[in-house]
Amino acid sequence: MIKRKNQIDNKKGSKSQLIIVGSLLIILGTLIIGGKYLYNYHQARNEELLIDTFFEEQKDITEDFIPEVQEVQVESETPQPTKSKIEYFAVIKIPKIGLEKGLANKGSYYNNVNRNIVVLNESDMPSKDKGNVILAGHSGSGRTAYFKNLHKLQADDEVSIFYNGHEYKYKVVNQYDIEKTGTANIVRNAEKSTLTLITCRHNTNRQIVYICELVEKV
Repeated sequence: MIKRKNQIDNKKGSKSQLIIVGSLLIILGTLIIGGKYLYNYHQARNEELLIDTFFEEQKDITEDFIPEVQEVQVESETPQPTKSKIEYFAVIKIPKIGLEKGLANKGSYYNNVNRNIVVLNESDMPSKDKGNVILAGHSGSGRTAYFKNLHKLQADDEVSIFYNGHEYKYKVVNQYDIEKTGTANIVRNAEKSTLTLITCRHNTNRQIVYICELVEKV
């Protein structure tokens, strides 16, 4: 009788321990999910504020800045600068895929494909006549996969770059795949001002290149 009572007590004790452990795991899981949600919310809210600040600063700009450059290496081993306050010099907007993202200057800590859409070293600024703006971004999943839906773009879809007080409106004119080698051959009309978008084709060793041509400067 005593032995059976002990067995019953042991079973109750084990069951209580399982309930406690299970409850702790549920609480821990809730905290992790909640923390991730709050972090993503904070990042999204911060991005909105940065873009709002960018557009406020653009209101008083009336003159264009015209730089130079051209040649293209998608993956650069140039040492990254130290972390500093993030500021945007331009914003890209692609209505079809619901993307609006600030762009950091070439020398910025945040101009890195693991942190943002990257402006390649070979890129011109939108204001350069017959120049080529070249941007690259991650596809797939994850918080920094800003080009995850880029593959949905088709001919004549619109892409805008807001820069130096103007909106540069482009339309997609060509799209092709290349092998992922760290460099990219850009095939474009050198008599046109263009925007090139590059991302990986998910789960392959290939990249997609989109060529867009300027149709209007507002």
